[in-house]
Amino acid sequence: KGKWDNRVMFYILDYMNPIAMARSRGPIQSSGPTIPDYLNRPRPTWEEVKEQLEEEKKGSKTLKNMNENWKKELEKHREKLLGGSESSSKKKKKKKKKKKKKKKKKE
Repeated sequence: KGKWDNRVMFYILDYMNPIAMARSRGPIQSSGPTIPDYLNRPRPTWEEVKEQLEEEKKGSKTLKNMNENWKKELEKHREKLLGGSESSSKKKKKKKKKKKKKKKKKE
């Protein structure tokens, strides 16, 4: 039969129960609202909820404005491409002629 190890006893006596330590400090002060405060908070009426839902269905005004502006820009761009297709082809022909003239001068 072995002797009692004094080192083990030292560790056992030095150990502090964390739950007992927390209880000795006292109750924790919460930073947020209490449960009764949370349950008694102001809530919207049924009519207000219906109004909010209707507004959400309508969508935001800024998105509608952005959408309209985008459509206008698209129309302008389409007009440029469709209306300017003839002029752009003429420009390309002029550039080709200039390149041919430069080549002939070099030769």
